[in-house]
Amino acid sequence: MQIALAPMEGLVDNILRDVLTRVGGIDWCVTEFIRVCDRLLPESSFDKLAPELRQGARTAAGVPMRVQLLGSDPVCLAENAVLACQLGAPVIDLNFGCPAKTVNKSRGGAVLLKEPELLHAIVGEVRRQVPAHIPVTAKMRLGFDSPDGALECGIALAEGGAAHLVVHARTKVDGYKPPAHWEWVARVQEVVQVPVFANGEIWTVDDWRRCRQVSGAEHIMLGRGLVSRPDLALQIAAARDGRDYQPLRWDELLPLLREFWRQAQDKLSPRYAPGRLKQWLAMLTRSYPEAVALFAQLRREDDCQRISELLQGQASFAPACVA
Repeated sequence: MQIALAPMEGLVDNILRDVLTRVGGIDWCVTEFIRVCDRLLPESSFDKLAPELRQGARTAAGVPMRVQLLGSDPVCLAENAVLACQLGAPVIDLNFGCPAKTVNKSRGGAVLLKEPELLHAIVGEVRRQVPAHIPVTAKMRLGFDSPDGALECGIALAEGGAAHLVVHARTKVDGYKPPAHWEWVARVQEVVQVPVFANGEIWTVDDWRRCRQVSGAEHIMLGRGLVSRPDLALQIAAARDGRDYQPLRWDELLPLLREFWRQAQDKLSPRYAPGRLKQWLAMLTRSYPEAVALFAQLRREDDCQRISELLQGQASFAPACVA
């Protein structure tokens, strides 16, 4: 069983990848998508969204990181994939699942699920140009406005050369509204000969159990559920192995929250750093009552020094759980 951290544009950047992989249980992670239009990107574009390439394409905790590309031009995507490999990408992942309107309007992401023949051409050209030892994978949704074409899209991607598929079990129109239609993951797996990862609406161990029962998927990709519950991968792994596990406490999580804030201040201007912290903290409120209280304190605070003081003032009694 593999557990992957999902690529989430505007949320799971290199800072959050670093912090979440320190907790443990994640087998690999993926960058936010790198948008490819009509040219070979400069190396700086890869460095911006995938700085881990400078350290062997691994996070500080040693978790492998894959590079994700998004676009619709097979040749241009392939040329940029080759460059990413030269820069150290161990796997090239192709995005056919982003539901953002701005992305879809520029012919990227989930809108391409309307054109299974193009999916096949993109994966095929990337596979042809990328070195044979480097896998090419793909992430898809069930379709744009209906899952009726999900099987055709899955076949197109697999036959194009994708080593595995991640299926977010909703359409573009569904967005992130529950439920996730895990039964379609099983249907896709029935028609392709490559592994299929289940993705979508796994917030707890019980959700994972239901997803496994419905989808039959051995492998999973966790997104918002892992961001909201940073040790969810460890919880699922323990449940899979029949081991007891004590969930990560707030006082164990606090050092990681402070480390996130430190890195956010190093990376971002004082104008934007507070927003990044509040973004993650707001998601943690789903799992930690203490996060609710802290978020209420920080919600309208934009002074970085004051935020640091409030974070340091939080009670912390134990070291972070680091795997």
